[in-house]
Amino acid sequence: MVKQILFAVALLITLAVFAWTMRRLFFNFKFTKKLPLDNIPKRIRVTLEVAIGQTKIFRHPVMGLLHALVFWGFLVILAGSVEMVIDGLFGTERVLGFLGPVYDFLFAAGDIFAAIILVSILVFLFRRLFMKVKRFYGPEMKPVSKADANLALSFILLLMVTLLGMNTFYLLEMASHNEALTGVYPVSILLAGLFAGLSPEVIHFWHEFNWWGHILLIFVFANILPYSKHFHVFMSVPNVFVSRISPLGYVENMESITKEVKMMLDPQAAFAASTEVPPKFGVSDAEDTSWVNYMNALSCTECGRCTAVCPANITGKLLSPRKIMMDLRARMKEKGPGLHKEGLIFNDGKSLIGDYISEEELWACTMCNACAQECPVNIHQPSLILDMRRYLVLEKSAAPAGLNTAFTNIENNGAPWQFSPQDRLKWADELYINSTE
Repeated sequence: MVKQILFAVALLITLAVFAWTMRRLFFNFKFTKKLPLDNIPKRIRVTLEVAIGQTKIFRHPVMGLLHALVFWGFLVILAGSVEMVIDGLFGTERVLGFLGPVYDFLFAAGDIFAAIILVSILVFLFRRLFMKVKRFYGPEMKPVSKADANLALSFILLLMVTLLGMNTFYLLEMASHNEALTGVYPVSILLAGLFAGLSPEVIHFWHEFNWWGHILLIFVFANILPYSKHFHVFMSVPNVFVSRISPLGYVENMESITKEVKMMLDPQAAFAASTEVPPKFGVSDAEDTSWVNYMNALSCTECGRCTAVCPANITGKLLSPRKIMMDLRARMKEKGPGLHKEGLIFNDGKSLIGDYISEEELWACTMCNACAQECPVNIHQPSLILDMRRYLVLEKSAAPAGLNTAFTNIENNGAPWQFSPQDRLKWADELYINSTE
């Protein structure tokens, strides 16, 4: 009974802290722009393919496979975590055992995946600590980012060690009492041979130690994740579901601009025009972004795959698509508390453009969509970059000189070239053209 009370208290604290954190984070969505979702069947298909199937990370086959195995392993091991919560609350032991063969399959797979994940995490830690993988570095990757990654990987490593330890000493404890096993544990039964000869008391202690260690690590890890880049553990699947499903090169029109153009083409519409004050064009700060943009920022894994394939970054320009998403997340974190208190009228004298992202970064983007193609969680960085460019052009008239010239020519001549439409065929004046043919 004491164990159940202690467990219930730990669970309540975990849920309360997690709920408080989630409320603070997700309340920020209130200040972002609305964006409707359509084509739900296609979204489900993309989610199964990209989020569950992990198809986009296999461009690097070896590391992609290891990452996919870690993800799939967590999905399988989740059943064991649910069982532990039920056992902790009600004082039961392996309560889902009534599932029979299904239970045996799930927990055998979980035991195997625990070993696979443990080895994979050791590989990931080795790469981060001892190999200079270029995409793990960059001006935006501060020491805290590296420490954050190492801390999360260490937590996962300990989770797998305690899970295998719990299963191993469960096998030994059942054997010491001549009781029937619930479930199949192909890896742990091999490890159990290493601890043969221990007394029942010692075996029970280590079983309890690993049981409590594993579940408490889950509780602590769950509340650390929202403050970590590994928040994508929670956010990646829903982010893929809400991600952009139109072709990568498709550019969304601005509704307000489309409306103005239609009014210009229809003189009668001018008399029926709304007196509504037009909204700000584009994005200058965090609250101007859509809720999908903000969700993208929360889901960013900081893996650097986007920046590694960005042609602007590769050629030495300032742009890093990863930094764009990290900056949006950081800016909303900074401005969020003020928005909560004062609403959209809050102004701290800073903005996303200028204080976080420079104009040089934005104009370095070639809109090639390589970053969006590469992102394993379907973040679409170019749409955010384009919206910030639109703000610079439409609100600040701050386009580069070459673009301003082209804009002026289009306005005056109907084309980007600096000569009259009547002169467009002068290049052919000296050519022999037989008009009768």
